[in-house]
Amino acid sequence: MLIRNPPKASLKQDGIFGPFIQYLGSKEAIPSFLTSILKHTISCPSISSDEIDISHVINEIKNHIGHPIIYHQDIRVVKTRSRERELHYFQEQCDLGIDEILKCEEAFNEGYSIALRGLEFRYQSIAAIADGLASLFGQPSAGVNMYLTPANSQGLARHSDDHCVFVCQIIGVKRWKVFPRPDFQLPRLYEPCDSRHDLEDTSRKSDGSECQEFLLKEGDVLYIPRGSPHEAITDVNAGFSLHLTLAVEIEPPFEWEGFIQIALYCWGNKQKDIQDTAGDSVLYNLCLLSVRLLHIAIKLIGNKNPEFRKACLVGSKLLCSDAGDRFYNNRKTTFDCLFNKITNESKFSDAVEYLEAALQKNEDPLEHIRWMKHLNVEEEKSSSSNITLADLLIQHRDIAEATFMEVKSKICSEVEFQNVERYYQVMLEKYKKVRKQYTNGMLSLHSALHNEHELTSSYNT
Repeated sequence: MLIRNPPKASLKQDGIFGPFIQYLGSKEAIPSFLTSILKHTISCPSISSDEIDISHVINEIKNHIGHPIIYHQDIRVVKTRSRERELHYFQEQCDLGIDEILKCEEAFNEGYSIALRGLEFRYQSIAAIADGLASLFGQPSAGVNMYLTPANSQGLARHSDDHCVFVCQIIGVKRWKVFPRPDFQLPRLYEPCDSRHDLEDTSRKSDGSECQEFLLKEGDVLYIPRGSPHEAITDVNAGFSLHLTLAVEIEPPFEWEGFIQIALYCWGNKQKDIQDTAGDSVLYNLCLLSVRLLHIAIKLIGNKNPEFRKACLVGSKLLCSDAGDRFYNNRKTTFDCLFNKITNESKFSDAVEYLEAALQKNEDPLEHIRWMKHLNVEEEKSSSSNITLADLLIQHRDIAEATFMEVKSKICSEVEFQNVERYYQVMLEKYKKVRKQYTNGMLSLHSALHNEHELTSSYNT
């Protein structure tokens, strides 16, 4: 999807990127802002995707705070020739000191693109845009990268991403090709997209759909769905190009599968309240086993059904309040449809096979919902309890499947969307809180660095 900038609109004065463009200042043939940006940028270490305690984050990164930018982690200097493999100006991960930063301008003159990651940690105005985009899509955060490409050049080779991308053309023009997704399945976050298919064979699908070409001019925005191969190049006489990519990463708890897994947790949590009055410990443990097997069954269905991998958007903050009821009804309908699929497609035998295979490899069969610990799940997913339930399965196999079918029927008929939504919002807020704390900390460090530079410059003049 392409959104054109209005013909008479000024990106610098009217656009949301105005403050950032004013900060850059230059539109010269060789962008003078490049060295200035890199000189006053520090490394932004990555944090664990399921970390929700800022004290743990600080403890992990404390020895790297204020560190110079690191190649591959924070920045890449890369070019692609004739669809060959990417060529990197710096051949290995290294710190970029002043000498390496000055070489980046030389690299730019030799046709290399400069890709700077994590702009939402470096500029307050960009952070506000990323935060707004994340809220719109009901996600904890969104990422922003900057790509500076000289004329007649291609930076990254054709590739696909595990996240959705909004390409925002800031300076110059750039020509894009977006290819059909090679298969129906959506890639998951941190899944190696390019290993799933041959990117060289994506120009045309069997259904006849072909690649689409777009020429992005200043102020234009191009949406690229996750999993869709794409590449971009600057024209010979068009000058350099600068664009930002806004990435919406759908983390496991915030896919529809994650929402369904939370629904299962909600139902199972209610059953604990009647444990003391149940009077039949074997039956209770078989019910507990059935819930775990359903957690596995949902994962197996999600591996094949793209609907489970979509962003569920339950936490979305709509810009238009009039659409609220319609949007709510749409989410509720999706919720009901997915539970119908669970009713019809989840199989006891498949879940048991997966459970037994994981235990034989000494793996946690519920590793895929490790993030659920943030809902204060008791330590019932430990290795020992999994083995205990497996023993229970061996001893009572004759009634285990019947219990599984009964529990599945009850869950699918008794679970309530509104109740699940409350738990989901709690999870979302926990993720958002630590991301916001980390972002604010990095923005403060970059602001202090910028202020120090301003004072030094003022003193020297």
